[in-house]
Amino acid sequence: MSIENAKEHLKKYGFENRVQEFDVSSATVELAAQAVGVEPCRIAKTLSFLTKEGPILIVAAGDARIDNHKYKERFHTKAKMLSPEQVTELIGHAVGGVCPFGIRDGVLVYLDESLKRFETVFPAVGSANSAVELTIPELELCSEADGWVDVCKDVG
Repeated sequence: MSIENAKEHLKKYGFENRVQEFDVSSATVELAAQAVGVEPCRIAKTLSFLTKEGPILIVAAGDARIDNHKYKERFHTKAKMLSPEQVTELIGHAVGGVCPFGIRDGVLVYLDESLKRFETVFPAVGSANSAVELTIPELELCSEADGWVDVCKDVG
């Protein structure tokens, strides 16, 4: 899977024309913020974890960090991030372009409360040089999120 799959997914919601592709890398929060021209906190990073139920994605603000205690309370297991190989295999995107769009069936997507302080955020779109600007309601819709979670340390 790749940027094409993510764009195809966004097309279902009419957002495919908003996808930005860059001549520079946007594979990290800092690089994405430079490419887009916003503060790093407004980059919606997508973190991949393995739970007893299978792989999950948590989309969080760029400055947010997972709070292990909150994570364990919510998912009843220790926070265990996927290896780069597992991310590609289980999620369908390579590290640097992981996003909640165009992912493998059965992967649950959660949005972290850290995103709610912004009007718009910029998640990747399946490649290490892409982003799309979405409002929080638009992200909630097109990520097909399974719900909101509060699993990050307090930020902002």
